[in-house]
Amino acid sequence: MKKILTLLICLPLFTLAQQTINGSITHGGLQRNYTIHIPSSYNVNTPIPLVFCFHGYGSNAGSIMSYANFNYISDTAGFIVVYPQGTLLQGTTHWNVGGWTIGSTIDDVGFTASLLDYLSNTYTIDDTRVYSTGMSNGGYMSFLLACQLSDKIAAIASVTGSMTPQTYNACNPQHPTPILQIHGTNDQTVPYVGDPTWTESIDDILQYWGAYNNCNTSAIITAIPDINIFDGSTAEHIVYNGGDNDVTTEHFKIYGGDHDWPGVWGNMDIHASAEVWKFFSRYNINGLINPTALPMAFISGNDTICYNQNIDAQVTVSFGGATPPFSFIYAINGVSQPSITTNVNPYVISTQQAGTYTLTSFADAGAVGSISGAALVTINTSIIDCPPPLLIQEYTTNKDLLKITDVLGKETILKNNTPLFYIYDDGTVEKKIVIE
Repeated sequence: MKKILTLLICLPLFTLAQQTINGSITHGGLQRNYTIHIPSSYNVNTPIPLVFCFHGYGSNAGSIMSYANFNYISDTAGFIVVYPQGTLLQGTTHWNVGGWTIGSTIDDVGFTASLLDYLSNTYTIDDTRVYSTGMSNGGYMSFLLACQLSDKIAAIASVTGSMTPQTYNACNPQHPTPILQIHGTNDQTVPYVGDPTWTESIDDILQYWGAYNNCNTSAIITAIPDINIFDGSTAEHIVYNGGDNDVTTEHFKIYGGDHDWPGVWGNMDIHASAEVWKFFSRYNINGLINPTALPMAFISGNDTICYNQNIDAQVTVSFGGATPPFSFIYAINGVSQPSITTNVNPYVISTQQAGTYTLTSFADAGAVGSISGAALVTINTSIIDCPPPLLIQEYTTNKDLLKITDVLGKETILKNNTPLFYIYDDGTVEKKIVIE
């Protein structure tokens, strides 16, 4: 056994390509599992940032790893991402954050601290650049870490999460903490306006962290371009800046958004994973890393092309700290494409070509900038998701509607400005978009 353990500890020293590894530690008498992704750029001699990504209530590490796509960003931006696995509470996976999980006895803060210690002893982690994000219950967990493991966590981002009254009332951060909240105003699972019995409102948590960070009380509000008019939502970026150590308290407010991970489902004007890393990359535990940082270009997206429909996928390139015009080159599966120069931010690439999209170079009006991120375009061959054109027509024969599905094949209800498939008992399928 000693020889096996020694081999496992030494593996990262010889990493030549990215790796995704399942592992476990023992904490509180329980085996606690996690999945970790190591980018190919990892070098034992160079400390590397670490991102915790926590799944939602009833979900699992594999699921959030699949849809959040932080592995792709990790490979280009150069950070380790770890997806911890929650334990069962009455048969459902959870993170013990108070609120609806108040009956849990699991010490998830202690587990996270132990996992961080273990990973820091196994890999060369930059202990000033440890971050936490997650969806829903995972967002609540990230806020809990900002309150109770503040000496280890540089910044957090919550997607559809919030703070429970227990977290809010006992919060004790130790340093100005950059906070990013991404939330839909129509969230039916974690209500935007809160519920005093179990969850704080989004406005209340922004006010709390803005005050703690000593940010300006007036926000800078930027409307996000509505690049997808069919997603039933729009977005604003709300920034309270001027905080101690140059930290900010920020919010992407998704008007009409539900319990979604933007860029994967729901709002398609931003990509939550891309925005989370752009936010994290500016800070370490001491605040803003470099006030005079070079301009940055970031590529993101996770879109699908139907094999039998002439509808483009979309990949987004956004620019930060940059002055137009923006010039960049992107590659598809490593093959560089022609250079693009634009004044538009963000810039949307419409494409019919499947593959992994990355940036190879970027410069603004004044300097050569940094590049990071990745986007994935895939081809969908499902007859349910991509019905043949002959089936997408109006029928006048008598028939009964069986169900309505979205483009992912999930059963849904009528939604305006959203492509939906109507499946009837005679075997026909109609694709409809009701424009509001």
